Amino acid sequence: MKQRSSFVCQQCGYESPQWYPQWYGKCPGCGEWNSMVETLREISNHKSQFPNKSSSLHQGFGGQAKPQKLSEVKHIEKNRLKSGFGEFDRVVGGGIVPGSVTLLAGDPGIGKSTLLLHILSRIGGLYVSGEESAEQIKLRAKRMGVGGENITVLAENNVEGILDAMNTVIARSGTTKQSLQLSEGLPRPSPPSGGFGARNDKGIPARASLGRDDNITMDDKRGVVVIDSIQTMASDELSGMAGSVGQIRYAAEQFVRLAKTTGIPIIIIGHVTKEGEIAGPKILEHMVDTVLYLEGERYQDARILRTLKNRFGAVEEVGIFEMREKGLLEIANPSEIFLKDRVKNVPGSVVTVIMEGSRPLLIEIQALAVPSQLAIPRRVGNGVDYNRLQLLTAVLQKRLGVPLATFDIFVNVSGGLKIAEPAADLAVCLAILSSFKNKPLDPKTAAFGEVGLLGEIRGVRYEERRIKEAKRLGFTTVITSGTGRSVAAIRSRTAMDRQR
Repeated sequence: MKQRSSFVCQQCGYESPQWYPQWYGKCPGCGEWNSMVETLREISNHKSQFPNKSSSLHQGFGGQAKPQKLSEVKHIEKNRLKSGFGEFDRVVGGGIVPGSVTLLAGDPGIGKSTLLLHILSRIGGLYVSGEESAEQIKLRAKRMGVGGENITVLAENNVEGILDAMNTVIARSGTTKQSLQLSEGLPRPSPPSGGFGARNDKGIPARASLGRDDNITMDDKRGVVVIDSIQTMASDELSGMAGSVGQIRYAAEQFVRLAKTTGIPIIIIGHVTKEGEIAGPKILEHMVDTVLYLEGERYQDARILRTLKNRFGAVEEVGIFEMREKGLLEIANPSEIFLKDRVKNVPGSVVTVIMEGSRPLLIEIQALAVPSQLAIPRRVGNGVDYNRLQLLTAVLQKRLGVPLATFDIFVNVSGGLKIAEPAADLAVCLAILSSFKNKPLDPKTAAFGEVGLLGEIRGVRYEERRIKEAKRLGFTTVITSGTGRSVAAIRSRTAMDRQR
């Protein structure tokens, strides 16, 4: 074996060419500055050969890897594991698929670990923490009211240590692909010594259980393994520090192989960058089966779980939770939560209906139009796209003749939600007009529709479902593309065309 030096970007994984390894101040792949780090790689001195022997086949996820027809592959029906949270099961496609690997990302403090602790308390499993000690996890579980009888904790950030512990469990329990005792095979230090990541005399990571049940099995409790987090994992096989591209890639590869060969579902927690992207190489998202993103304002109670990738279900579904003192609670009727603090009969407030996956949600759009004291008026949008807000303001000026050029426009989506679909265009326009004219809309009126550059209102998908949800919550009037073909026509119907 010989070593070769190369430079790898710690943000996107770009590697300098083999024939001319050099350091770049700016990564050619992603454009990030000062992200190239020198890495040593081992290269075999001999050329690869392909002897015609079955023993030369590499080991795949299910044994020796060899080609076979898709029609000859055995179909094994696997029951999904119910997490105990209907909102979470909705997002992942009906439950957790055995042997799947899920990546859960989100801002710090948004509730990722809290959500997974709740899930583990209901279905059981192993919680591997590379950030907290077992005592710290115990304190958090106690605050959340989680008893922990079904949870086993492993405070370890070494990949080999985690794999050794898991392999020891499998070997001692003699389990098959669907059965794995998480507690019985792990050593029991009395008391645990060495602090975080401590090991016993056999080199196996120390175990700490949150509860009394020492016979939790993956077969009986249908549990999962949680890795918190992938950015804190490091391997002795690599020289880079934890969180580097090489370490993240290697750790993810090992956990994916573990899940596929044993049938154990694994949920990996991932960090995000300051731009909101998942930290680490993009290949991390390609390796896993499902990518989830938990979002929300830290000072708001609402949390939305979105699917960015799902090999076993739809990617449009979302789960809605509410952060309480005891942790995350799923919301059965989110529209009522988002509208519970709404102030009625106030100019600038309009209710719209958006679609989050297959679910219609009613939310409040608030707008404020005030005379500007600046040479260039401000356009501020919280929860709406800034460019979209500029576009809608220009349409109101051009097509309706509303003199907004000397006004500051502020638009806010209540509840801390972020709207991506154009169905909220009409509500944004009506909210701006309502504030500009200082005339409120009927509090029992909702509006949705896409607004084009010509001032026309275009239809959106699932109109009947949106209207049904609005009527269910007591709204008597719903303004859509069928109400009027242009914003000007709708303005006349809502009696907001009078001068201030």
